[in-house]
Formats: sequence, C-alpha cells, structure tokens
Amino acid sequence: MIELKREEILISQLADLLVNDKHIAVGAASPIPGAAALLAKEEAKIQNNRLRVTILHSNKYNNFTDGARELFDCAAQGRIDTFFLGGVQIDGQANINLVGTGSYENIQKRFPGSFGSALMYFVVPQIILFREEHSPRTLVNKVDFISAPGFSDENIYRPGGPKFLLTNRALFKFNKQKKCFCLLKIHNNESLENIIKLTGFKFDVDDKITNMSIPNKTRIDILRNKISYMVSEFYPEFSDKIWGI
Repeated sequence: MIELKREEILISQLADLLVNDKHIAVGAASPIPGAAALLAKEEAKIQNNRLRVTILHSNKYNNFTDGARELFDCAAQGRIDTFFLGGVQIDGQANINLVGTGSYENIQKRFPGSFGSALMYFVVPQIILFREEHSPRTLVNKVDFISAPGFSDENIYRPGGPKFLLTNRALFKFNKQKKCFCLLKIHNNESLENIIKLTGFKFDVDDKITNMSIPNKTRIDILRNKISYMVSEFYPEFSDKIWGI
C-alpha cells in the first residue's frame, strides 16, 4: 500500500471539486489549492479538455500582467469559475474574518485584512473555503469581524458564494437555503464525534457521509512525479516538506 500524506489527500479531494471548471484562480499562500488546481489541469489534459489555471504567487502559471487588479476584472466579468478563500475565523454561516480577533475597541491580534475577498466572494460561482487548521479557534460560532459575508439578502445580485469548506479533517458543503454547512466527508483517521467536538459551529450531517477518497495510483504518480515539481516553482518550501523536492 502506498503511504499517503494528509496534504496529498487534501490536494486530491480539492481536485475532485474542480472537474467541471474552465478557469481556476488561486491567490497567495495557497500551496494545497495551487497543487490541486494544477492536478485538475493535468487530468483535464489527459481527457483532451482545456482548463486554465492562474496562480497569483507564481511567475510561470500566471498570465496576468497587472496582478490582482486584472484578477478582479476577470472575476467580475464572470470568467473565473472557482477561487479559494480562507480566514482567521470561519463561522457556521460561511462568514469569513481576515481582519483580526477581539472586539473593535480592543483588537487582540490584527491581520493583513480583506483585500479583494469580498469582491471574489460575490462574483465567483464556486468559492471553496480552505483552512487546514480544524479547531474551535478557527471554526467559530460567530466571527469577530465579517470580512466577507457567506450569504446576502435575496434582493442583492450575487452570482457567487461559498460552495464547500475543506479542512485537514473534513469536507463540508454549504446549504444556501438553510444558510449552514453540511458535513459530507471526514478524513480516514477521524470520527464524527471528534469533528463535532473540534467545530465551533453547529452543522448538518449528510445521510451518506463517507471518508475522503484515497487517490488512485495514476493520480498519485501525476502528483508526485509532475505536480510536485510544478509546485516547487512557487512554493519551494512546501514542495520540499511534502515531496523532498
């Protein structure tokens, strides 16, 4: 049996969510989403399908010449299918916090800020929330600040929004009508009881909840023999840590 690292399972799980895309964009500090997007592109190529991947942190896999401004224009025109967002905190209504923790009058810790997260959250059809740490500290009942809201009033035009939340322990799907998450899959070494304990918000559980699927040998070969070298161009430390490259 091939020994897999948790990061490889997460990359594979994300790639499964990208099979119908035409253009995937990945922001900064996102080695796992970046690897997943490139894996989806390589597999699409095998099927003679065309998939565009834009990774802002890369020189080689980024066709934009004007940085984030061009990314925002492209997204607003409806030409990006999937984008990844994270947060210092994520709550049960898919609100994300990139500002800081604590009250407005007494911020305990300040973070870089929202940048273009609110725009991307509103205009990209599939937003995948990704945060490796799965704990009550990061998955909270209510965020301290709302950098980007998980849902909007019905009279607000919003073609984009959250579809999934992936952590190092579980995969959730967001229910737009109920405004809450539903647990779909858990990591092989996890239990439902532990996920409930480590999640700061309440969530539904899918009737057909399963373990995260293990990538087959073909996918593992592509990931380790090709994607790993591609990732080393824009996240060398991650590539060295996971694959020794």
